[in-house]
Amino acid sequence: MDNKTIARTFKLCAQLMELHNENPFRSKAVASASFKIDKLPFQAAEADFEKLSEQPGIGKSTAEKIIQIVNIGTFPELDELLAKTPEGILEVLKIKGLGPKKVQTIWNELEIESVGELYYACNENRLIEAKGFGLKTQEDIKKAIEFSLANQGWFLYARIEGSAEAVLTKLRAVLSKNQVEFAGDFRRKCEVLSQIELIVDTDLSSLQTAITGLNYELEIQENNRSISFKDENGNPFTVFSSTVDTFALDWLTQTGSEAHLELLKAINPSIPTGNTETEIYKALGLDYIVPELREGLDEVVWAQAHNLPKLIEFGDLKGTVHNHSTYSDGVHSLKEMALYCKDNLGLSYFGICDHSKTAVYANGLTEERLQLQWAEVDKLNQELAPFKIFKGIESDILSDGSLDYPDEVLAQFDFVVASVHSSLKMDEEKATARLIKAIENPYTTILGHPTGRLLLSRAGYPLDFKKVIDACAANEVVIEINANPLRLDLDWRWHRYALEKGVLLSINPDAHRTEGLLDMHYGIHIARKGGLTKEKCLNAFNLEEITQFFKERKAKI
Repeated sequence: MDNKTIARTFKLCAQLMELHNENPFRSKAVASASFKIDKLPFQAAEADFEKLSEQPGIGKSTAEKIIQIVNIGTFPELDELLAKTPEGILEVLKIKGLGPKKVQTIWNELEIESVGELYYACNENRLIEAKGFGLKTQEDIKKAIEFSLANQGWFLYARIEGSAEAVLTKLRAVLSKNQVEFAGDFRRKCEVLSQIELIVDTDLSSLQTAITGLNYELEIQENNRSISFKDENGNPFTVFSSTVDTFALDWLTQTGSEAHLELLKAINPSIPTGNTETEIYKALGLDYIVPELREGLDEVVWAQAHNLPKLIEFGDLKGTVHNHSTYSDGVHSLKEMALYCKDNLGLSYFGICDHSKTAVYANGLTEERLQLQWAEVDKLNQELAPFKIFKGIESDILSDGSLDYPDEVLAQFDFVVASVHSSLKMDEEKATARLIKAIENPYTTILGHPTGRLLLSRAGYPLDFKKVIDACAANEVVIEINANPLRLDLDWRWHRYALEKGVLLSINPDAHRTEGLLDMHYGIHIARKGGLTKEKCLNAFNLEEITQFFKERKAKI
């Protein structure tokens, strides 16, 4: 159980306390504890009572609750609140834009106790008559519900990766004489997926026996070739039965997207068999196509022309840019972040990119505090040489497209990541114009998380992607592939267009703690789907190359 899970449990308790009009000082204290737990520099589940209770803002009472959550998943006070809260209201609390007070109105005054009833009320235009609501709020709630409903049954790749690997390991142990492999969306490293698919070269009866031994609930599919089940975490799996003779073909067809398979069938309506996937592709006159590219775009054309790109790998990365520290809203210090890159990841450089002053919610840096950070960077660069820390900033793109800080301050950074964090509800024309103005600012080095999306919870704001990418090409601005599993933004479907236009991409973890730097693995998955090579990736440049890149970029201002 990680800190975020524990923090979410405290946050739920605080929400329910406010919903049921409990003591406001206590509910605020519980909410504050949620924030403190999320920012702990260690895993609370691995700490003892003494260590927890000594942490600022935690104390003995909170420490006791943390231990109860780790042991049984809850604590008595929360159980009491849950017992008097309808299950439907708990779901309503999860809707974006609805705090406890508004939910209280929906529940007590409108007598609505489920998301379905709330959605119906929005359609009937009944919500605008309630105190504290209006037409705009009603429409926002309706859209949030529609977005949530559309994403039910979908999972983030990063959130189920561990479960997938665990089941694969268990099946391989039981079926030690058989080939057991991932297939489907998971093998293609899709950012969101509805299930985890595997394939085994054994008959259905043996497969059922093996899975039954794992104590999972089974459901035999109608096609009589696969078995579905959910693991102890509720993650859905489907395992396909194959044979030794047809395994390679079955593996290929169970991996590729429908669009990819249609491209193969256009070459030969009956995809030939073979001992390996490489043999099958060769029989079709194609070079081997890696799973990540099997999406039905231009991968077959590349394979026919023997022009498939040598896709980037994690080992190609030489450094990382766009990272945060305790100077703004990070968990670990600047030195801790840099040392993790140097000692744990073997990287050559680190770009610090704390929030700019307008981001007061994230403890954004004033000009005075920037001076303190720069002084520490200079000191650390002497201590850690030849490892290098670059002075960067994540500058807010303001609503009119201008950047945070005056030019004389922006000029002192080695590089600037320009990102949108506010005013996310502009229409496509205004949002596009806003980004283009920021891109045209001579101090912008990298465009950060271009759409602002949060996978499965918030759609990105509408953009004319071609205009934005064209502007980056014209102004030599790098586009970020934000590697945070919730973002993975720029979407891989636009990588090819950016690369065709000569735009560099940068795989940025947007890390707020040391372990967040590992998110670059997910950025690599998405970059490979987009066809990125190391030559076109900014942080695959070595230290000398990226130093020169930043210098030449500033020299053009």
